[in-house]
Amino acid sequence: MSRLRPLFAGDEDAVLDWLGRSGEDAAGGFGMTDALNKGRVADLHGTMNGYVERGDIPGIVTLIACGEEIYVDVMGRMTVDGTKPMRRDTIFRIASITKPIAAAATMILVDDGKLRLEDSVERWLPELANRRVLRRMDSQPDDTVPATRSITVHDVLNFAFGFGSVMARPGTYWIQELIRDGHLGGDGPPRPSLTPGTDEWMRRLGELPLMYQPGERWLYNTSCDVMGVLVARASGRSFGTFLRERLFDPLGMKDTAFSVPASKLDRLPGVYLFNHESKKLEEFDSTQDSEYSRAPAFESGAGGLVSTVDDYYAFCRMMLNKGVWGRERVLTEASVEAMTRDQLTPQQREGAELFFGNHSSWGFGMSVELQREKPWMVPGRFGWDGGFGTSAYSDPANDFIGILMTQRMMDSSEPPAVFEDFWSGAYRALEA
Repeated sequence: MSRLRPLFAGDEDAVLDWLGRSGEDAAGGFGMTDALNKGRVADLHGTMNGYVERGDIPGIVTLIACGEEIYVDVMGRMTVDGTKPMRRDTIFRIASITKPIAAAATMILVDDGKLRLEDSVERWLPELANRRVLRRMDSQPDDTVPATRSITVHDVLNFAFGFGSVMARPGTYWIQELIRDGHLGGDGPPRPSLTPGTDEWMRRLGELPLMYQPGERWLYNTSCDVMGVLVARASGRSFGTFLRERLFDPLGMKDTAFSVPASKLDRLPGVYLFNHESKKLEEFDSTQDSEYSRAPAFESGAGGLVSTVDDYYAFCRMMLNKGVWGRERVLTEASVEAMTRDQLTPQQREGAELFFGNHSSWGFGMSVELQREKPWMVPGRFGWDGGFGTSAYSDPANDFIGILMTQRMMDSSEPPAVFEDFWSGAYRALEA
């Protein structure tokens, strides 16, 4: 498999010259084949590097892969004020692109026969037994009705177990305050240092009523945190240990974890939020005393992992290979198929137009494209985005993977311009 070395910022002529070499290049990698259009790849580099040169984003790492051909581009700096260059092995806080990994871990237990999709989760998650459900979202805490049935493993996997992020202004509904005060997540960016331990997190969640009946409505985020607890309790290991043994080690994902060890902290960049008043990037999590420099009390399947572009590529390639990595089967083909097809009814998608528009839906832990509203929205394409500025999708029709890693946080419900420019340029690179 040809694997191109990091390419740092430079002029487009130099980029074209570098890409045009055949055989072994000066960095020890190999030149590109015909699967990706080298001129369009150079255009993508120029577009991405423009964000760095304008100061919009300190540094960027991108990966595009078509078949066996992989192109990795690295540009910019690790921090806003520093001089240390971004690296190919930079360890990013990947936020919500953790979710597909949590779903894959859950499906491994389905493959093992330890979980079944139709099983009630109450055996492993007794905190979610005998649920009460709000009569309406604006109901008072005691205005509830009994759940019509138990929550199943399938409900958790397709995000329809009845509880999740409230997509409304803070203070609109009383339950938002309880989610915030309980540090249950889904109401803002991940804050691992504030989240309680696993059992306490489950206790707090179990004290709140569901927002909708099990199976009634898709709700964002919380399901993947529940998946992490479910995997831990059903397997008898911590979630992180299970991921290491069954996913990360088999896939060679040596830098993916819920925290960064001291020996690797020099590879953790700053992460920044744009202040619209000052028009400047402000530090959200530092490199010196990062929340990710110590093991969290709660290993969040919704957004807690750190990873590198090459580690995440291994996961994407395994999924695109229908569960196989190298000579090892990690997931059954049936599980990958279930994860990457539409698992929602139109009724379950109601109210989620902000996430899906008219072009996509949800499988298990990830988005699935249904129709081609934009050039890169190829039906069958699957993946997700992360609020810390990450995006990763796989496209079976074109045997194509794209991964974008930045350290600028999303600051609105609309996809950032860098996401749109990356995917537009990545798909142009597929054109002859």
